[in-house]
Amino acid sequence: MLTVDNLTKFGANTTEALQRCMGNEMLYLKLVNRFLEDNSFTKLKEALANDDLETAFQCAHALKGVLANLSLTPLLNVIFEMTELLRNRQIIDYSNYLERYEKAYSELVSLR
Repeated sequence: MLTVDNLTKFGANTTEALQRCMGNEMLYLKLVNRFLEDNSFTKLKEALANDDLETAFQCAHALKGVLANLSLTPLLNVIFEMTELLRNRQIIDYSNYLERYEKAYSELVSLR
């Protein structure tokens, strides 16, 4: 079951996130669950597969904002790195970043 304690153990900065949610744990958990249903990462992967760096940047940047607001640090760290590379339209192999993100995402999903 997704709990604030489990998210803290996952590496999320729940203190910071709960401040954004005015201490409302139910709201925070609802927002994290809503994020888990989002398909932005799938769109990011598709854009990278199609060498569409503009769309990939837009997806990564949007994800970065959501992850920062939710303080989901393990995912945020990876997306932050990707966003900065994509901001400069770096043509590189992003597979390592995608794998790291998917691993952290799977860990987060397992908390449900």
